[in-house]
Amino acid sequence: MAVRSGGEAIVDGLLAHGVDTVFGLPGAQIYGLFDAFKLAEPKLKVIGARHEQACGYMAFGYARSSGKPGVFSVVPGPGVLNASAAMLTAFGCNEPVLCLTGQVPTQFLGKGRGHLHEMPDQLATLRSILKWAERMEHPGAAPATVARAFQEMMSGRRGPVSIEMPWDIFTQRAATTPLAPLAPLPSPEPDPDRVKAAAALISGSKAPMIFVGAGAIEAADEILELAELIDAPVVAFRSGRGIVSNAHELGLTMAAAYRLWPHTDLMIGIGTRLELPSWRWPYRPAGQKSVRIDIDASEMRRFTPDAAIVSDARDGTRALLTAVRKQGYSKTNGRRGVIREATSAAQQQIQSVQPQMGYLNVLRDVLPENGIVTDELSQVGFASWYGLPIYKPRTFISSGYQGTLGSGFPTALGAKVANPDKPVVAITGDGGFMFGVQELATAVQYKIGVVTLVFDNNAYGNVRRDQKTVFDGRVVAADLVNPDFVKLADSFGVGAARVSSPEAFRPALEKALADGGPQLIAIDVPQDSESSPWTFIHPAKPS
Repeated sequence: MAVRSGGEAIVDGLLAHGVDTVFGLPGAQIYGLFDAFKLAEPKLKVIGARHEQACGYMAFGYARSSGKPGVFSVVPGPGVLNASAAMLTAFGCNEPVLCLTGQVPTQFLGKGRGHLHEMPDQLATLRSILKWAERMEHPGAAPATVARAFQEMMSGRRGPVSIEMPWDIFTQRAATTPLAPLAPLPSPEPDPDRVKAAAALISGSKAPMIFVGAGAIEAADEILELAELIDAPVVAFRSGRGIVSNAHELGLTMAAAYRLWPHTDLMIGIGTRLELPSWRWPYRPAGQKSVRIDIDASEMRRFTPDAAIVSDARDGTRALLTAVRKQGYSKTNGRRGVIREATSAAQQQIQSVQPQMGYLNVLRDVLPENGIVTDELSQVGFASWYGLPIYKPRTFISSGYQGTLGSGFPTALGAKVANPDKPVVAITGDGGFMFGVQELATAVQYKIGVVTLVFDNNAYGNVRRDQKTVFDGRVVAADLVNPDFVKLADSFGVGAARVSSPEAFRPALEKALADGGPQLIAIDVPQDSESSPWTFIHPAKPS
């Protein structure tokens, strides 16, 4: 037992759980916490951002790229609300992100007196968008609450959590008892009968297809083993990309997989919401059966399969592998050849999406296999979902179904902090980049060597296209007047270049990556010149 302030007790808990980095923006309510961060140096470092949303997205990028919890701290009320988009993204992407925030002083809790940054019920708001949230009203509560927060983040379907403490408790001192990290809550064991039923469906299948999402990342080896055993192509939409490398003949993009979809008689979903086959693709083949492995039982109600295995992805896939081997599986002759043909045909077909594919081809050619890419809602970002081959898990990071404009650049900063020895490239549009342009200062201050690609078409390109095509050409609030991005970057101390073709992009990217510091490449794209990327995301039903 030791006498610690509330802030120090929280930091003790962070250190006990292996945290060495916090992304944060200090303010009055959390002064005591940030002072505790300072006292913990050099074991703990703080990366200070210029906006609370960036703090949250940096923590998200840190978590998604590393598999470790990402931690950030912002003031309550407006600070929490500014960061809420990132927390909601972490929830949608099932990433362990911890938000540390403050509260009004203890004597003002629940009084509605209008104290600085007061919300009607901040804890209820946080609980509505997070996996778990709790308050600590005494320093002695910090060890158990911090340990519980990490247990909640890392157990079952992972997700973001938050803990708050009143302003005065961060500096109040009291006896606290350190608490060792809690073991994750046990995952459900695969039900043998359900595993047997799923194996029977596989044994009776001639053309299975495996879909994977972020929940399957830790089961990559087992999934590849299953895919090779049954000659099943493996496809991911966004979050599961790289679980089976696109360099492997069974690792398919959505564009290639859709060519095989008409003849797919069994759909196997592992750690995924099945967004592609359940609603983005316009139909399911008649008579098709389905198997799902997911740690979240509620997923089986959202899309009910013929065989449902509720378990951790790795445990469930291992059990299924054993059962399939026991029952036996007869591969269809020539299936690998059919899969290779689909991949080749799709690769040729997607080259029509220009100029996006011209730039993505160069990016993939220059970037090493372990390079990390963050996307952004932009014409190139959309095309990257199927046009950029991905070779390893956690190297393609998107904002998932939240699709938050402005998320890509700060997410890349967090990914680079977590992976200082890997190149990190952020794909952004001009509109989205301006949501977080101020974080160029953060990149310079903390020497975060992200290469940011700003595709400059002077528009919210997708909005503009939709308004022109769906609303009789009436364009409103979609055209942009941009700064000179090269001069802007230079004013922050960021190296920058401007290009207007894939040919010029190659040497600029090579130079930017070799530099090692924060770099920006502004890419001029004539307005309305980009092909629609949606043909392969919402494909048409074959006639």
